[in-house]
Amino acid sequence: MIRFEQSVLTTAYFPPVEYFFAIAGSGKVMIEQCEVYQKQSYRNRCNICSAAGKESLSIPVLKEAYQKVQIRDVRIDYGRPWLQQHKRAILSAYNSSPFFEYYMDDLFPILDRKETFLFDLNLLLLEKCLELTGIKAEIELTSDYQKEYHEGDFRTIIQPKYRGENLLAKYKKEKTWTQVFSDRFGFIGNLSIIDLLSNEGPNAVSYLL
Repeated sequence: MIRFEQSVLTTAYFPPVEYFFAIAGSGKVMIEQCEVYQKQSYRNRCNICSAAGKESLSIPVLKEAYQKVQIRDVRIDYGRPWLQQHKRAILSAYNSSPFFEYYMDDLFPILDRKETFLFDLNLLLLEKCLELTGIKAEIELTSDYQKEYHEGDFRTIIQPKYRGENLLAKYKKEKTWTQVFSDRFGFIGNLSIIDLLSNEGPNAVSYLL
């Protein structure tokens, strides 16, 4: 089933479904920790589907992050009420989904830990989401920055601004599932893994293989 010898990924906040598709189909997974922080990316944001449609949730970071700070050292700005806003938005979007109540107590406590560094928070959430989806993967962290890799470099591909096909579409693995607000907006693909877990629960892994 392995599609990629390795996958090199940026850190990501509640990553999109294609991110987990890459991990599930990889022999080796590497998370970039040596790059310089880049804004307006999945590094500190995720997309969910709310009653208003596709909604982006973004974690604010301290201004020092814009001074070419390594992603490993970017600190979260808790001076702004993003944590309460994100939890409220996620709860509002998925509280009526079939499986969200089973996962809320796994995910929200991680947010409530108020990790200092964005990278640490993302890694904890990734590990928990992998556990909840049933994907078994050995995650490695990069030891230095490489501009490009010959195999499985998805750092610029799995990003909100990427204009090409997402990985699911590229490998003809894109499937639909019933979403909370699909009667209003139809199916919205490649949202945060929260969407897939909340709506499909233990069956989520079948969409990633």
